[in-house]
Amino acid sequence: MAEKARVRCGWAGTDPLYVAYHDTEWGVPVRDDRVLFEFLLLEGFQAGLSWLTILRKREAFRRAFARFAPEKVARFGSRESARLMADAGIVRNRAKIAAASRNARAFLAVRKERGTFSNYVWDFVGGRPIVNRVRTPSDVPAETDASRALSKDLRRRGFNFVGPTICYAFMQATGLVNDHRIDCFRYRETARLR
Repeated sequence: MAEKARVRCGWAGTDPLYVAYHDTEWGVPVRDDRVLFEFLLLEGFQAGLSWLTILRKREAFRRAFARFAPEKVARFGSRESARLMADAGIVRNRAKIAAASRNARAFLAVRKERGTFSNYVWDFVGGRPIVNRVRTPSDVPAETDASRALSKDLRRRGFNFVGPTICYAFMQATGLVNDHRIDCFRYRETARLR
């Protein structure tokens, strides 16, 4: 007997990379600082592009940005910037590359102040994921009060490429917000995660 096809959020499409990301990562609560840093940088690089483009380049980004170790990225200077601008495996945008190093330094400052970046970012949702009841794509906002507050505070702390829409995508990706459609098989699975 054939297994019934799983219902997924419509954006997951049929690309195996996108489907795997949807099924295993998107909406899963992340409390690991290195992973949070990775998503914060990748969401910034995604601005103006598709997330699938970033996923396809993710391994190259990991190699180029020292596996997203913020301590190492914070020390990137002109030599690393030149190397990154020559790396066809990543998005070669001079402003985004420069922002990565600035964001790493700001990230480390937040971590020094709050113990972990995770402590800081999870405070914007009261320490627990916001579980929305998404029925259609129009139910998903581009930004929220929480993403606007996070964006404003990150910018105050010296981060770049952290507008409210980027912050909301970051919050969805790292499970601070669960925007899986209620008929998606991942909705209930991720709603149980804290």
